[in-house]
Amino acid sequence: MMKNKIIAIGIIVVSISIFGSCKKDEMPVLTPPSTGGDTTLNLIAGSESGANAANSAFVDFSTNQITLSERASWDVAFYCGNDFRVTLNYKTAALTVALNKNDLTTVNAADTVGLALDLSYSTTDFAMVDSFSDNLAYTKIAINNVLAENKVYIIQRGKGGGIAARPWYKIRVLKNGAGGYTLQYARITETTFRTLDITKDAEYNFKFISFDNGIVLSEPKKDDWDIQYSSALYKFPMGSEEIPFFFSDIVLINYLAGVQAAEVLNTQFTYENISKANAQSLTYNSSKWAISDKWRTSTSGAMAGVKTDRFYVVKDQIGNYYKLKFISFHNSEGGVRGKPKIAYQLIN
Repeated sequence: MMKNKIIAIGIIVVSISIFGSCKKDEMPVLTPPSTGGDTTLNLIAGSESGANAANSAFVDFSTNQITLSERASWDVAFYCGNDFRVTLNYKTAALTVALNKNDLTTVNAADTVGLALDLSYSTTDFAMVDSFSDNLAYTKIAINNVLAENKVYIIQRGKGGGIAARPWYKIRVLKNGAGGYTLQYARITETTFRTLDITKDAEYNFKFISFDNGIVLSEPKKDDWDIQYSSALYKFPMGSEEIPFFFSDIVLINYLAGVQAAEVLNTQFTYENISKANAQSLTYNSSKWAISDKWRTSTSGAMAGVKTDRFYVVKDQIGNYYKLKFISFHNSEGGVRGKPKIAYQLIN
């Protein structure tokens, strides 16, 4: 097993490094990059069950770096690219609704009467969550160029994966003159609000905001991770329709930084024998959900486990090809829930 550098980010954990103290941006690029190995991702932060593990794990294959981040450490995220977009916390299943008001001081508890901001596990939930499209233009919180026309949104901060209910917030997001964002936010019952200016940072995909703690570090720099293993809100087939559903054990790729992934069945190539030429011949998926839950069966019952008939090839931001397979994630297959085991290797 290779040695992984493990760090933790978020609002209640301290950055640590078990096998080394250098961050990726403080050391020269590895030549060649890491050849990989196998590792266990410990998502459990305390006494919670593995199915409700509090952490997400970000993995950077080329440096063997694993970064842990508390799922509930943030509430809204502000895109650092050219567009102005705001996303809800999909790792807590946060929900939102727009009001026909433009002033936070006029919003109070009366505006929440009869408002259902909970997952009903039906198609009506799509009205309260960000689109599962990779296009950030379909996020729920809109930002208008005319400042006076920006709406007030009520946010239910999410209870997915065992997270305790927290007070609802009212927010309003504006563009500011410095090329960033201005966030106005308060609890529903508060008559005044706080204001926070958010500056874009090109080294990150997003800037993350906690209503309790302001700007927080909840994701590594965009060049410092390839995949994320977490619990998250995603779509699920229910009969003839799809609904938003909260998943434990789901894998996302760093699509905004150019990471891509391809699913490979053992009948096409094997994990042990795939060559670089084989990897280059594959068709890659650039969606955030390229891997998602496709690598496993259900997460409950005796049949839960890793699908052993497939693996993945991940092409990172600088053109390295890594083969990735999931070894175990569930007690029913001899693994430990909340401590998934994966293997990845550089394809030379």
